Amino acid sequence: MAESLPTRPRIPGSGLAKGLAVTLRTMTKKTVTRQYPDAQPELPPRTRGVIGLFEENCTVCMLCARECPDWCIYIDSHKETVPPAAPGGRERSRNVLDRFAIDFALCMYCGICIEVCPFDALFWSPEFEYAETDIHELTHERDRLREWMWTVPAPPALDPGAEEPKEVAAARKAADKLAAEQAAQAEASAPAPADTEASAPADTEASASGGSEREGSGPTEPEGGVS
Repeated sequence: MAESLPTRPRIPGSGLAKGLAVTLRTMTKKTVTRQYPDAQPELPPRTRGVIGLFEENCTVCMLCARECPDWCIYIDSHKETVPPAAPGGRERSRNVLDRFAIDFALCMYCGICIEVCPFDALFWSPEFEYAETDIHELTHERDRLREWMWTVPAPPALDPGAEEPKEVAAARKAADKLAAEQAAQAEASAPAPADTEASAPADTEASASGGSEREGSGPTEPEGGVS
């Protein structure tokens, strides 16, 4: 039978002494208290505070509302007919957003709606100061959700060797094309330059004629020739 390892004899009151030692170390440390709300906390950029809506990117696909486990997203829309872009084309129908609301009294801040949005219409904002005395005020309509977009931090910078995002390249290409079209229109609408010969002053013509006379009148040879 294997022999058991010897155990140290426990000193009576050692546990109490260790606890008091921890208490003394804590008492001697300087306390750090954040003076909120006078001093705002420094939150990381990926803090899940509130959700902002970028309405221009929303296509009313209803994917965020269907995937929400709490069913706290309310979306209403209607369809409009878009005329053809070119003569002879077909008309198209598109969804127009009427209402987009999030009930933060039900939201559990899982972020599924932001992850499943295929068009980047929802973003996390680190703002968290939106408490209300009335629970009905925690349902933010699309106007207020749009205001939270101003508090969304900028995305982190790309790596030095990373490719430019396709959205940025497409936007720059469209801006360059628009600038070229505006420059071409400005050149076409600019007045033609006036005739410089017709607008030349009379003294300039006189000076030009006098100069030509002086050029023709050089030193003349005497009639008798050189003796």
